[in-house]
Amino acid sequence: MFIDYSKIYVKAGDGGDGAVAFRREKFVPKGGPAGGDGGRGGNVIFVPDSNLFTLLDFRYNKKYMAEDGKPGGTSQKDGRNGEDIIIRIPPGTLVKNYETKELICDCSEAGKEYFIVRGGNGGRGNSKFATSTNQAPRSAELGRPGMGMDIELELKLIADVGLVGFPNAGKSTLISVISAAKPKIADYPFTTLKPNLGIVNYKEYKSFTVADIPGIIEGAHLGKGLGHQFLRHIERTKILLLLIDVFTEDTQEQYDTLLKELENYSPVLAAKKKLLAFSKSDLLTEEELAELKEKKIVGYDGPIFIFSAMSREGLQPILDFLWEQLV
Repeated sequence: MFIDYSKIYVKAGDGGDGAVAFRREKFVPKGGPAGGDGGRGGNVIFVPDSNLFTLLDFRYNKKYMAEDGKPGGTSQKDGRNGEDIIIRIPPGTLVKNYETKELICDCSEAGKEYFIVRGGNGGRGNSKFATSTNQAPRSAELGRPGMGMDIELELKLIADVGLVGFPNAGKSTLISVISAAKPKIADYPFTTLKPNLGIVNYKEYKSFTVADIPGIIEGAHLGKGLGHQFLRHIERTKILLLLIDVFTEDTQEQYDTLLKELENYSPVLAAKKKLLAFSKSDLLTEEELAELKEKKIVGYDGPIFIFSAMSREGLQPILDFLWEQLV
C-alpha cells in the first residue's frame, strides 16, 4: 500500500539526574562530594533508506520515544547516556512541525542522519558544586527534559522525469515498457490510483528514474480528480514529459490545460523543462500519422515526439532526448 502522509509523535529522552554522594573511604572520615553527572537523553534520528518507498509503517506505529539518560552514581561515576532511536524513512520525506507547519528538515539524502529532536542534558552531580566556601554541597542538578512534538511526514518521490497527462493518456503503459515498474493498466480513466516509480536502464551502465502520477484533469490544483493529491511527487523532477493521446480532439486545449494546472499548483513546477509527446501512434493510419507530424502547439518550442508504447515505435528517440537533458 502506498502512503505518502502521516502524523506521528516523537520524544527525545530526558537527561538523567545528577547524584548527591560523598566519598566513603577507609581512613577518610569526612570525604568530599562524589556525586556523578546524569547521562544525556537519547536523540530521535531519521535516516532515509533507498529500499523504502512508502510511509505505510507510520500508519500503525504513531509514537517513537528515545531512551532516558541514567542518573549519576557514587564515586563520581556518570550515568549512561540514553540510546538514540533510529527511524528509517523513504528518501524525499519532508518532516514538519505539526502545530506550526514549519519545515524541520528535508530528508532527501539516503544514509544521512537527520536529528529531529535531541535528548536532554544530564544534571550535574554535587561534586560539580563544591566551592571554597561550600565544600560539602548536598544538592545536585536535575536532568533536562528531552524535546517532544507532533510532526507530520510528507513523502515526495525523488525522480528525474515526471510523466504528466490526462487520464488514459498512456503514462502507465509507457512506464511499464521502459522500466521494470508494473502499474495497473486498463482502458479507462484513473487506472493509476497511486504514484509509480520506475528505473529506466539506458544503454550500458546508465539509468534514470521516472515517476508516473494519476492523471490530471481540469481543476486538479483545486483538488478535483486525483492529480492534486499526487502532484507533489513530480516537484523534485528535472524534466516533465507531457503525454497527449493521439485521439484528443483539441490537442492545443489539452496542452494549455495541463500547463495551467501545473502553474496553479506550483510556479516552480510549471517552470521545469518540458518534453511533449503524442502516445498510441500505432492506432493511426499513415495519413493520420502524417497529419499529426505537421501539428504545432502554441507556447511550446521544443521537439514533439510521436510514439507507441505497445509497439515501441518512436520510444528510443524519447529516451535519447531525456538522457541528453539529464546529463
